[in-house]
Amino acid sequence: MSAAFWFMIAVTSTAFLTFLSFIIWLDGRQKEREAHYRSEIAQKLADAGNSGPILEYVKSLERADAARVQMKSRLSGLITLATGIGLSVFLHQVAPGTAVYLVGLIPVLIGLVLLVASEWIMRPKD
Repeated sequence: MSAAFWFMIAVTSTAFLTFLSFIIWLDGRQKEREAHYRSEIAQKLADAGNSGPILEYVKSLERADAARVQMKSRLSGLITLATGIGLSVFLHQVAPGTAVYLVGLIPVLIGLVLLVASEWIMRPKD
């Protein structure tokens, strides 16, 4: 392998890791901002003197968070399911005489479990 190849690998990996750390930093900033806004709203509701709106606000936040987690789990299940189906089709085309395409059943089953869990286990408790 030439020195240019290793230099390209080093530059590419450094750029990727820099991009990854920047994305993680941005996600942390967004979560900080959301927490700050939530605490400001809760403080304003608490200053009003009535505890009813505060409890309703906290319950609505919990419902929104639960719905977001359920949607992410559903999306993860669909992506994993599609990946497994694509892998099975690809492996069947690469080695048509063998049963190697059954390896694609692993992500298919994982995707199905994620979908079932998102629909039945993570169902809202309202």
